[in-house]
Amino acid sequence: MDRTTRTAEDVLRLLDGLFAADTAKWQGFYEDRDRPVPFFVDKPDENLVDHLDRGLLPSPAPGARALDLGCGPGRNARHLAARGYEVDAVDLSATALEWAREQGHDTGVRYLHGDAFTLDAIGDRGPYDLIYDSGCFHHLPPHRRPTYLAFLTRHLAPGAHFALTCFAAGPGGMGSELPDPAFYRDRSLHGGLAYTAEALRALFSDLTEIELRRMRDEPADSPTFGEPFLWTGLFVTPPAAGTDRTGVPPGR
Repeated sequence: MDRTTRTAEDVLRLLDGLFAADTAKWQGFYEDRDRPVPFFVDKPDENLVDHLDRGLLPSPAPGARALDLGCGPGRNARHLAARGYEVDAVDLSATALEWAREQGHDTGVRYLHGDAFTLDAIGDRGPYDLIYDSGCFHHLPPHRRPTYLAFLTRHLAPGAHFALTCFAAGPGGMGSELPDPAFYRDRSLHGGLAYTAEALRALFSDLTEIELRRMRDEPADSPTFGEPFLWTGLFVTPPAAGTDRTGVPPGR
């Protein structure tokens, strides 16, 4: 008989246990590299490249630091490093990180194995000038959203940027549109949670929105990855006191 649950963190871990199968799948997810998985490509997200090229993400100053959450084989981490960031890249899957290291051109990337949210695998490596999440957020169960938001608050520097891609609800979208209680009833995340634009704006309301749009559909021969069933979002934290740094381009 287990009656040891007594803290809020104990409750979170108890709820995590309902989704143990969803968490465990990531350990073997990357073993077959020939699977027809859209993001098993060695090219960065189109929105990340677009934000950098248009200056929505400013060119990194010397020593600027980025964190790639759920980095997988490291395709976005490598692009950030090539653009001048010092990059930490974290993933639950040791197999994914092995694949990333095999790419052979990961100068500027430090790969970390673990759960950034419950184990804080990055330790005291922050704060970061950019946290980039390509497909991690929509695989979190609802009770871990506060953990995620607290993580951003703890690890984003003043005036820093947060960018994400996640499943979009509605026509042409992907992911489950079940209400939150259903995931606990089924003990499954059903492949990931779909979000509306309104839900994302409400969840990240403490940040300033720079852009929120569907990802562009990129052809197979494009140098960037793009699938329109995903949202892409870019936000900025409040600037440090006494500065006017907002990260928002003039005229917005």
